[in-house]
Amino acid sequence: MSVLIVGGSGFLGSELVRQATAAGHVTAATFTTQPGSIPDVSRHALDLRYPQHVESAVAGLAPCVIINATSGGADWAVTAEGPVRLALVAVRHGCRLVHVSSDAVISGASVHYDESRLPVPVTPYGAAKAAAETGVRLVDPDAVVARTLIIGDRRSVHVRAVHDLASGRWDGALFTDDVRCPVHVSDLAAALLELGFSDASGVRHLAGAEPVSRYDLGVLIARRDGLDISRLRAGRRSESGILGGLDVRLDCRATQRELVTCLRGAREFLVEGINTPSSP
Repeated sequence: MSVLIVGGSGFLGSELVRQATAAGHVTAATFTTQPGSIPDVSRHALDLRYPQHVESAVAGLAPCVIINATSGGADWAVTAEGPVRLALVAVRHGCRLVHVSSDAVISGASVHYDESRLPVPVTPYGAAKAAAETGVRLVDPDAVVARTLIIGDRRSVHVRAVHDLASGRWDGALFTDDVRCPVHVSDLAAALLELGFSDASGVRHLAGAEPVSRYDLGVLIARRDGLDISRLRAGRRSESGILGGLDVRLDCRATQRELVTCLRGAREFLVEGINTPSSP
């Protein structure tokens, strides 16, 4: 089976490429600036802002499965419009599509969210991700839209923030009232590949099994990585003026029942030496 990882040199994309090649899939990956270094992978420059680039890449590679792991931040042309262009081309060429969304599409007003909940974003990034979800689902009803929050090694923005805070490179705070259900990048990649090679469709929540605040997550990361926990300053998002949902807990129980991959909670995977996807 063949798979195309869009955004294959990024944090999640690199892990997807690694796992796809290890599983024996014929794997291609796209990039915007740096092509990546994992061997036995064909690499192709791709800019999702340009429809002709998307059409050319998919037509030339003819993958069975496309996983969109790009991250364009709040750039509307990349994050909101790009996935819809990709969905249009995937449908035209009969490719199965898995689109990686974010828990940023949720406001947090209701705390607990299952897959039936519609997007209610409160940030520009969340709005772009919500627009992409809507467009992808309209264009390609058979596609999977996976909401998530990823952490892992130092390539994760959350892990880098903890290291920067502990070292004094960042003068910020980790919020005690900002609660999420993070998932490890290796578990997420394994689950996305599972969904890609299944007949699943619609919104799927790929989140960790337990909620944790940003501050408590930082403490877990610091303990794993041998950092000085006393350097981690606590704060409250509700008092900071920074936009974003406060308590967003993605309920992934329905999706977990469909998967072999176990979506571990932060207190399970943030232990030294535990970095690989697990199965029940």
